This record gives sequence, structure tokens and C-alpha cells, in this order.
Amino acid sequence: MNTPSDEAGVVAAIDDARASNTPLRVIGNDSKAAMLRPVQAARTLSTAGLTGITLHAPKELIVSARAGTTMAELAAVVLSENQHIICEPPDLTALLGGASAPTLGGAVAANLSGPRRVAWGAMRDHVMGIRAVNGSGEVIRSGGRVLKNVTGLDLCKLLTGSHGTLAVMTEITLKVLPVPERRATLVLRGLDPVRAVAALSKALGSPYAVSGAAHLPADAAARVPALAWANAAVTLARIEDFAPSVAYRSGRLRDELRMFGDAELLDDGVSQSVWASVRDALPLVGLEGAVWRVSVRPSAGPAVAAAVEAAGCTWFMDWGGGLIWIAGPADAATHAAISRAAGSGTFTLLRAPDALRTAVAVVPPEPAPLARLSRAVKASFDPAFILNPGRIHAGL
Repeated sequence: MNTPSDEAGVVAAIDDARASNTPLRVIGNDSKAAMLRPVQAARTLSTAGLTGITLHAPKELIVSARAGTTMAELAAVVLSENQHIICEPPDLTALLGGASAPTLGGAVAANLSGPRRVAWGAMRDHVMGIRAVNGSGEVIRSGGRVLKNVTGLDLCKLLTGSHGTLAVMTEITLKVLPVPERRATLVLRGLDPVRAVAALSKALGSPYAVSGAAHLPADAAARVPALAWANAAVTLARIEDFAPSVAYRSGRLRDELRMFGDAELLDDGVSQSVWASVRDALPLVGLEGAVWRVSVRPSAGPAVAAAVEAAGCTWFMDWGGGLIWIAGPADAATHAAISRAAGSGTFTLLRAPDALRTAVAVVPPEPAPLARLSRAVKASFDPAFILNPGRIHAGL
């Protein structure tokens, strides 16, 4: 494994691989090795040696760090100035069976976003700048270290979510925000998925700035220690802000949701624990088999949940019903059932044995015109097709 300590080392590793036409498996700390398709490559290039915060400007709401910096270190640095990473990216180490801490580069490469996505957007919406090395060994830069930046092509959004198939990110700049002073969570017990999504839609459509909206069936809720008391399905709506505002808005929202039942209120500490569990998919941790995420319009969430449950799977919903986390048998038949359930939405195979990940499409197949465009983009960044070949789609 090649673990360079600077960007020049990344350039040298890619130049050498390109000269010998040798595919590279690109990783950070390899905490997401179980995701998507296994990469068949003779060499591994790790960004784990590219560590450290390179800029933190609290007044400008900006932080920059090298790609191998762990998310825990980054979170601690910004928290020292009472700030946080906006989209609360999940730590899927326990779910995916990884042994190492996730890195900033890995979180951005996978475009990982937590419950706050419904209010504040995805990871790619908060990436202000990127330095990376493409498959030709060229250092590329996009964006910058200021919030208002309109220079050049916006490659930040393209590279975010590319899983290392276009370029190897070496440094990333994120926008951050102040940590909310207080959090509160309203809990409705015993709703079925259809009623739960109706309640969450009403909460998200209210003027009370809900920043988290999830539904856990009874079996999933029972696996979250902070929700074990409920002994029923739970529907959760979170409000974050200054303490007086949270108290007022949670009270008003409770009144608006009364048609769905008498909502119980979780205070700040318990709320943090609950949403960390939702963020990191704790209800699925420890379950055998494969793990998928399905993203659909929220109104379609209950139908997806019913379909995957009929296929023998366990599930829970986030993003107001728009994201369904699923665990089930690691076989082609179950994968096909989940693919059908996703319909016009999208799915991602997050964890499965190599044999299944190699045999099936781990994300929805692209229509021919889009596939041609994807191949052209790949060729422009990585002409020799040496960076994480086949990670997302076979042949790319």
C-alpha cells in the first residue's frame, strides 16, 4: 500500500500507475470497503497520510483539512469554536464492519449526509473548495476558501460523490455553522408508515424549521437505547436553535401534530443520542446480511417499506420518508426486490459479500445517453481508467 504524506506523493503514485497502466484502488482509512463494487487493482493508494487542518477561520465559517484527516478530529476542531459540520455526515464504521475511523476525503467522496439533509442540504452543498489529483497526474483546484466564490467550473459537486473514480482528493474546504444552543425532539408513538410520513410532511411543511424527520418501526426503535422506553413505532421531528426559540416552536409544532396523537418531548441530551443513532443507522447495526439505502420522494417511502418488509427485510426511514435504510438477506432475489421497490428513485448497495457486489448493479443502471456522458467524464479526468475501476459501474 502506498500512503504518501503530501500531494506530491499522490502525483508520483498516479504517474507511476499511469505509466505502467496499473489500476489503483483509492482509499482513505478503508472504512467503507464494503460499499458498492469491489475494486480489482494491483496497487492501493491511501490518502490516510494526508492529515491535518490547514485552515480554520471561525468568523468566515470555513474549515480546510487534508483528505486523510479523520472526521472525529475535524469535528473536534470546529467544535472548539462552537461550530459543527452542517450535514452531520454519518459514521458507518459499525454498520459496514470497518476497523478504522472515517476520513474527510471518504465522507466527501461518498457524499454522505445525515438527518439534517432535509433542512440544510447534502454534503456536496457545503463543499466550498477541493484540491485533487486526476488520473493524468495533474493537480486540479476548484472553488476556494470563501463563501462567495464563482470563479471557474464548479468541480466540487462533481467530485463529491464520485467515490475516487475521477480524481484523488487531497484537501477539502467545508462551510460550517454555529452549534445550535438547544435541541428538542417530538415523538409520536404507534403510527403506521403512511400516517407517520403524513405527520412528518406536516412537520417539515410547518414554519417551525424542523431539522430532522424520521420514523422507526417498533423493532428498529427497540434497538436504539434512548428509544427503548417507547415500546412502539416512533415518529421523530427535531427542532434546533436558541433555547427560547426551540421551546416556543416545539410547543407550537406539538399543537399542529395533535391530530396524529399526543407528542412526547425529548430534551437536549436524549435528542442528541437519538439522532446520532438515526444518523449512524444504529437500528441496523449487528443484523446479518446486506444493507441498502433507497432514496425516493417521501410520499413513496411507505410503499417501499411495505415492499421490502414483504421481502423479509428490516427497515427504518429518515428524511421525512425519503430515505429508507434496509437490511436483509444477501442474495440476488432480495436485491432485485429492493431495486423494484425503489422504482423511479435510487438505491445503493452499502454492504454485501463480494460475490453479490460483483454480480449485481450496486446503484441503478444509467440510461444509455447518461452512461455515455458518464464515460466521457471519466475519460476526461482519468484517460487510462486507472482510478478505482468498476467501483460504481462495471467498466468504469
